[in-house]
Amino acid sequence: MALPQASDEEIHVPRVAFRLRIRAGKEQEYEEAHRHVWPALLAKLKEVGISQYSIFRRDQDLILVMQVADFDAAWNALDRDETNLRWQKEMSALFEPVPGLKPGERFAMMKEVFYLD
Repeated sequence: MALPQASDEEIHVPRVAFRLRIRAGKEQEYEEAHRHVWPALLAKLKEVGISQYSIFRRDQDLILVMQVADFDAAWNALDRDETNLRWQKEMSALFEPVPGLKPGERFAMMKEVFYLD
């Protein structure tokens, strides 16, 4: 006998979004790196609960959108992962500070004001 499946309405994984900014002239280098994201990093992102992860770019501005049940727990785990730390070190040369980042904020988190399922 099959167990009942939870409907999409019963399982809600929060979506989060935040903003990053690429240094002027580094846009193509950033995109090239993301055409070749390391398989070990992709696996780690999934392992910590990140899914449906997209990055959108307009000029230097990036908006990162993902589903993750516990964003802080996922990022704390990534902060201890050697593969992620190597990736972040390589990518750090491509970023500039995000305008409007508040003291103590890790990322410039976006507030979702509308969603159509």
